[in-house]
Amino acid sequence: MSTSPRRRRPGLRPPVVPYLAAALLVTGAATWYTSGGEGPSSPGGASEIEAPAAPSWSADLPWPTEGQSSAEVESLGSLGTRGEQTPVPIASITKVMTAYVILTDHPMSADEEGATVTADRQAADESYSSTESTAPLVAGRAYTQRQLLELMMLPSGNNVARLLARWDAGSQEEFAEKMNKAAATLAMDRTNYTGASGIEPSTKSTATDQLKLARAVMKNEAFRRIVATPTVTAPGVGVEIRNSNRLLGRDGVIGLKTGSSTPAGGNLMWAATQNVGGTSRLILGVVLHQQAGTNPTQAMAAAFDASHTLITAIRSALPQALA
Repeated sequence: MSTSPRRRRPGLRPPVVPYLAAALLVTGAATWYTSGGEGPSSPGGASEIEAPAAPSWSADLPWPTEGQSSAEVESLGSLGTRGEQTPVPIASITKVMTAYVILTDHPMSADEEGATVTADRQAADESYSSTESTAPLVAGRAYTQRQLLELMMLPSGNNVARLLARWDAGSQEEFAEKMNKAAATLAMDRTNYTGASGIEPSTKSTATDQLKLARAVMKNEAFRRIVATPTVTAPGVGVEIRNSNRLLGRDGVIGLKTGSSTPAGGNLMWAATQNVGGTSRLILGVVLHQQAGTNPTQAMAAAFDASHTLITAIRSALPQALA
């Protein structure tokens, strides 16, 4: 069952940064994003370049002690990985690829509302599900593409993801084929999508694969603005919906996506920034499979906690390391 976390803020551990700053100083910089050249394209239009191999000092970061994780810093390179990169269920992290495919097929600028989509009876009826995370939709009502992406990404509306899949490809099955083609283009060779929402435990990936997706999708300004939105009001029903990412707006966090279920555990794809010498550096990370097999709310709390510790450690080290 894919659920969106609705809980109080978990306790957060203080960051641990042994030797990180000194290690960063001896690491060569690497630029991943270019405006031209060869390589698979993204919704943002930039070419994709593989991040360099993880440096030896990556063990000094306070990585989660379970599951798997990966992180990187724009213009610096990979910060390494932790945990065996074996494909595991990723729950609603799946919706990041759903958004990536939608924005690839139906491009929109940061200020545009995008195409118009009419909610069908299935999507509206699924709004009332008590077994999965949903967002309120009204049958026959026209929604903009931006509104639906907000209702999918912020509260993790499974019914919205499936509606977008039917609108774009005709069926979830055909849309999943598009998702897997996009994954192949991004060299996500340990990923398999079987649906648009992530409720299916058969959708599996790794932290390193999902980091490739994060790197590509965060080039899209419309997407960046959506995942940085704290709250939205559901059109037609007047209900205020909060972003499920409890770290948003804290310690430089500007997105990205939560995901939790019993088989997947707690998962967080995150994006944060840190100002270094007047330049804003983008930090990306993925934490997967925290306390899998437990209550999804408990597991999501563990993912928030582990991610916060990692984010604060990286942010505290960067200004000195890159001075």
